[in-house]
Amino acid sequence: MQTDFLPINGTDYIEFYVGNAKQAAHYYQAAFGFQPLAYAGLETGLKDRTTYVLRQDKITFVLTSSLVPDSPVSEHCKLHGDGIKVIALWVDDARKSWEETVRRGAKSCLEPCSDKDTNGEVVLSGIHTYGETLHIFVERKNYTGIFLPGFVSWDPVYKPSSVGLKYVDHLVGNVNWGEMNTWAEFYHEVMGFNQLISFDDKDISTEFTALMSKVMASSNMYIKFPLNEPAHGKKKSQIEEYIEFYHGAGAQHVAMATDNIIETVIELKNRGVEFLRVPDTYYDTLLDRVGKIDEFLAPIREQGILVDRDEDGYLLQIFSKPVQDRPTVFYEIIQRKGAKSFGKGNFKALFESIELEQERRGTL
Repeated sequence: MQTDFLPINGTDYIEFYVGNAKQAAHYYQAAFGFQPLAYAGLETGLKDRTTYVLRQDKITFVLTSSLVPDSPVSEHCKLHGDGIKVIALWVDDARKSWEETVRRGAKSCLEPCSDKDTNGEVVLSGIHTYGETLHIFVERKNYTGIFLPGFVSWDPVYKPSSVGLKYVDHLVGNVNWGEMNTWAEFYHEVMGFNQLISFDDKDISTEFTALMSKVMASSNMYIKFPLNEPAHGKKKSQIEEYIEFYHGAGAQHVAMATDNIIETVIELKNRGVEFLRVPDTYYDTLLDRVGKIDEFLAPIREQGILVDRDEDGYLLQIFSKPVQDRPTVFYEIIQRKGAKSFGKGNFKALFESIELEQERRGTL
């Protein structure tokens, strides 16, 4: 049996480059129930950027904005708008992770380095992936601090309660025409991931738009990265819209798991998060399609939650509208009741609802 040359313990954090980290942090607290954790900025000796760290259960969001007009952060925001820059992966050995991936063809963005403070040592390294997205390997087994060296505790009075989000289920990347197979091969050859599932334009299409997708997963299934590319259709797909407004490939959405999607979605809506809505006729034959489920149909219909079944069980999912003015980054809320798939049976209804939003924006 082949040993895993890149064992990954999970998602360490997701870092967004944003125009105003203070205000973005307030939004993710108020709307999504993230809790304040750590801070770095002028008060900690940084002169060029400010970073706020928020956490909800096992999900850590890092929000960074620039304090100067000419910096990698400000250039990223100018080109892409607010977006995901770093998908950090928690590993036992950041140096070995870097060596193994670079040896297999990855382009380095951060050679292994050690950061220390009174709480111990963190080792970081990193590689480039699609677009301007980076993977940072984080080794923190010898560290007891709140986040990383250089950060201080952030403990404001304002702490809205959690909405029940538990962990990152998967994170979707959008890549350009003809690039899906290239990046699927990258994750397989460079990082040792396996292809979990594949969808072509026959699986993911409507009358007007289509896309293709491959889901790459780490051997322990802790990390799952669907990779989407556009496919030819009569009109412009959501992937083309993303690439146009993001100006290139990038991370499209984070799927966050909950143990009670109905309660979570109700709370998110109460806090101002807007979700896509499929046609109500979707629910008329839902139970015929998916069989018996534990939940009552009425609240699922009322909240606009989608349900799909595979050979291992079923899942419930719902997708937010974009959370910023550019139609780029959005979120998926998912609850798995055994299912290991990604809602293939919901694609047509979901994409039709996305097309309605694109039509409103004039981008279809």
